[in-house]
This record gives sequence, structure tokens and C-alpha cells, in this order.
Amino acid sequence: MAIKTFKPYTPSRRNMTVSGFEGVDKKAKPERSLVETLKKNAGRNSYGHITVRHRGGGNKRKYRIIDFKRQKLDMTATVERLEYDPNRSAFIALIRYEDNTLSYILAPNGLKAGDKVVSSATADIKPGNCLPIANIPVGTVIHNVELQPGHGAQLVRSAGTAAQLMAKEGDLAQVRLPSGEVRYVRTNCTACIGQVGNVDHENVHIGKAGRTRHMGIRPTVRGSVMNPCDHPHGGGEGRSPIGRSGPVTPWGKPALGYKTRNTKARTDKFIVKRRNSK
Repeated sequence: MAIKTFKPYTPSRRNMTVSGFEGVDKKAKPERSLVETLKKNAGRNSYGHITVRHRGGGNKRKYRIIDFKRQKLDMTATVERLEYDPNRSAFIALIRYEDNTLSYILAPNGLKAGDKVVSSATADIKPGNCLPIANIPVGTVIHNVELQPGHGAQLVRSAGTAAQLMAKEGDLAQVRLPSGEVRYVRTNCTACIGQVGNVDHENVHIGKAGRTRHMGIRPTVRGSVMNPCDHPHGGGEGRSPIGRSGPVTPWGKPALGYKTRNTKARTDKFIVKRRNSK
């Protein structure tokens, strides 16, 4: 997937790049039966309290209903087209099953219009096909990995990511995730073959402040330029050091290197190797 650059006819265009959208149908409107309204929350929870700062505004979006379960077994589907999805970094593919049912799936790298995909225990090891992990050969690159059978894919769904099936031990399989973590996944969970598409997403330069506003992200003010009543880093004459051993959040919690995972998480037993272990 290529990255598109522009002639610098404005200062922001000089630094801005976008995805090349190769193979993506730019003029296609989303399938009406597979979209639903998406309410804007602007970082607020059900009580109206802001729980995530610097959110709000942005372009209006409709949510595309993605089939993460792939429960139409042993029925071949044809890829109608690839589409852009404003709700995720990956591209999506509109597929039509033999019974004329339409569905959206994440588009793996290399998938194009006219290709055939299937969800089956006996499916070929081809990008886009969905199989139980028990039937996938060791060493295969996978995405859309389930954690509990029938719950739908939860892991490895963003653009350009891929996991690798490392080993199988009875009812459990070892999967190396994009973070480097190796964890056990049940072999009766499903996964899709291949790497998620739009691989160059991480190389795109935003280029200007307005583009992040279109995404619904508002400006962030540094704590060091605030007053002491607003942030622990605030106050002092001129550019002052923060006066602490390390940076903190507005509420005094460590901002870097603070582990938030529960030390007694029940899923600890499934983690073979931590992502940050040497």
C-alpha cells in the first residue's frame, strides 16, 4: 500500500501524507443495511462526566457493522469491493455469500475484489479465510483472533498488525501478538489468515492541526504552562522544572511507567511471555 504525497501549495500540504487507497473503491457508499447511527459522547460517560479529555467535534460518522464472528460456516463468499471505514484504521471488505447475504469483514493484506473467502474448519490457508486455531498450521500469520469461542474476534484488528501461531499444546495454542507478548489461546477459538490490510497506516503524517480536529481530537495544553491550581506541573517564574521526580497526571498519578494492570488478573495464567520482558 503506497503513501500519497502532495505538492506544497500550502504550508500544511508540505508535511501531509495520506494513504494511497489502492484497491479501495473511493466512490462506494456504505451498504445501508450494514450501517447504524453512531452517537457522539465527546469523552463523557453515562453520567455526563468527562472521563477522557480532549475529545469532541469531528466529522459525522456512521458505524459499519463488522462480522467478527464469521458464523456462516462452509459457505463461500465473494468480495464485492474494499471500502474505507472512518471508525477504524483498517480497510473493510463487503462480501456476498451464496445466499446473497451481505456482510462486512476486515480486509487482510492482499485481498481484492472478486476473491473468494470462507469460514470453515477445512478452509484453505488463504488471506481472509477463517478457521479454528486447531486447524491452522504452526507458524501461520493470523489476525482477528478470538479469546472465547463464539464471542467474536477481539485481538489483532488494527491496520498492518499480525499475530503468529507459535505452538499447540493440547487444548491450548501459543500465539505471539504484535506487542511481542506470547499468550495461550484455546484451540477451539477462531482466527483469520493473513495480516490486516492498510499496512502503511503507521507511516501517514497528519500534517496539520485541523486534520486531528476532523477526527474528533481537541487540543492538549501542557501542564507546565498551567497554574498550580490546575496542574501539579504548573506555576513558577518562567520555564520552571516540574519539581518532581517524574511527570504526573493532573490528579497526581505517575504519567510514565505506572502499571495499571491488576496484579491478580485471572487471565495472568494465559500469558506465557510479557511484551516488555527481556
